[in-house]
Amino acid sequence: MRITTVGLDADDTLWHNETLFRLTQDRFRALMADVAAPEVLDARLAEIERRNLRLYGYGVKGFTLSMLETVMELTGGEPPGRVIADILAAGREMLSEPVEPLPGVDQALAELSESYRLVLITKGDLLHQEQKLAASGLGDLFVAVEIVSEKDAATYERVFARHGTGAAEAVMCGNSMRSDILPALEAGAFAAHVPYPLTWAHEMADAPEGHPRFCELATIRDLPGWIRSLA
Repeated sequence: MRITTVGLDADDTLWHNETLFRLTQDRFRALMADVAAPEVLDARLAEIERRNLRLYGYGVKGFTLSMLETVMELTGGEPPGRVIADILAAGREMLSEPVEPLPGVDQALAELSESYRLVLITKGDLLHQEQKLAASGLGDLFVAVEIVSEKDAATYERVFARHGTGAAEAVMCGNSMRSDILPALEAGAFAAHVPYPLTWAHEMADAPEGHPRFCELATIRDLPGWIRSLA
């Protein structure tokens, strides 16, 4: 089996992301402690986030707007004290967080780039994702960057046809079963799941047990070896 192209997810595959969202949500709970119990706040925020995905897409900006909307709903439009200013400050801090590749990423991508076309395929805010890629120092290893509004089978078919030799000769690697693995397999690609300790509930799905093109890897360091084994 010939592999020509390797697609890689960005957030929580190449660098930390969900950890920042969880820490900010902890901060949000503290700000709203006098207004709503943590479980009530979390449920309302999750509902509003899902509702807003089609409007704001994925990323920090949409998350910040959803926190603001949650506050307005739970307080009847009269948030206490400096809550609004504090939420905006938290969002700005998330956007300015340093970006450092996860362990093993630099070496794995450098090795892969010697034999395959690397394509970054990620969701999120265009400007922020471009900034994170530049800050990571990994940009020169990719032949293309695709920042998409959603990851489905049609997305992978289009991206791997545009930047490679089609999905049948491509591998997609990422941490999200829902976005990185299942639709890539549906498109006809191989898929390698590299779990991250934290996963947003929206990105969870069951693994495709027994699928001949699927592999679960303990770390991204194992990706080059697994791809070589496909030949």
